[in-house]
Amino acid sequence: MTLLQCLALSLGDPAGIGPEIIVEAWAQRRNKRLPPFCVVGGADTLAAAGKVRGLDIPVCAVSSLTEAAAKCDEALPVFGGMDVPYTPGKPTSAGAKLALASLELATQLAIGGDVPAMVTAPVSKSLLSEIGFEHPGQTEYLAYSCELSSSDAVMMLAGPQLRAIPLTVHCALAEVPSLISADLIVHRASIAHAAIRRDFGIADPQIAVAGLNPHAGEDGAFGREEIEHIIPALAALNRAGINATGPHPADALFAPHARSGYDVALCMYHDQALIPVKALDFDTGVNVTLGLPIIRTSPDHGTAFDIAGKGIANAGAMIAAIQMAGECAAQRRNA
Repeated sequence: MTLLQCLALSLGDPAGIGPEIIVEAWAQRRNKRLPPFCVVGGADTLAAAGKVRGLDIPVCAVSSLTEAAAKCDEALPVFGGMDVPYTPGKPTSAGAKLALASLELATQLAIGGDVPAMVTAPVSKSLLSEIGFEHPGQTEYLAYSCELSSSDAVMMLAGPQLRAIPLTVHCALAEVPSLISADLIVHRASIAHAAIRRDFGIADPQIAVAGLNPHAGEDGAFGREEIEHIIPALAALNRAGINATGPHPADALFAPHARSGYDVALCMYHDQALIPVKALDFDTGVNVTLGLPIIRTSPDHGTAFDIAGKGIANAGAMIAAIQMAGECAAQRRNA
């Protein structure tokens, strides 16, 4: 892979904020020192989204990734001819099909080594389901495409102030205690340890593991998950040479002095991880998928159909996702 090779950005749902934050990222490419990138599909959609932002963005349809890399500095390159009419805030099945086609082609490019990393714009899971998409989300689709189990794809939310991983993700809170096990903790922490070393260049990642219950269970007074699952997992991780500490009471784990003592927090459920990341780094939060043979990042937010087309969507998370994808690609290339 060469330094000029483009990242691939999937378009996301064209009726969401994805197209306009992509064009905003391209407009800020020099100031933010972004790596070259091309978008898969949606040339007319992107040009229209630029006008929504008050930007006269030159969009260039390209027939090869080499051409995309050569032209990225002067125009936003778009690879692949698929498109739909731009209807911000009004999602359609045609738009969902475009989002899926863009995701599929970007994934193929990443798996084939044609691009060093991919960045995925937000999609509507419900609309994708209506057109036959059989995966809970883009992360699970990427794991499937890489011939991995979905349990091998670990979601990490990362911002300038915090990295956090939810052990359990999209499930009811009532189900969380029954899903926690020492094996699952060891599995996800081991994937995170290896990926952070490989893609972030941290030689000995420090992993802080949160407790599930108030006060991390208070020695069993408020629940036994810490005693029966988390503490045995920590012992197993430490025996394997992985520096994991805890269980830490979650109400103190994200204070500034605590965050300075670890590289990533492993949390027991979705909101335990995402609330602090979004509170600290809402406009610069990145969703990184660990454990894949490819590099994938995404803005840590959704389609925001309610504000699409109004020119007010903050592009910070998309810019951060592109930056992080480029940094991870450089780390792998130089390893």
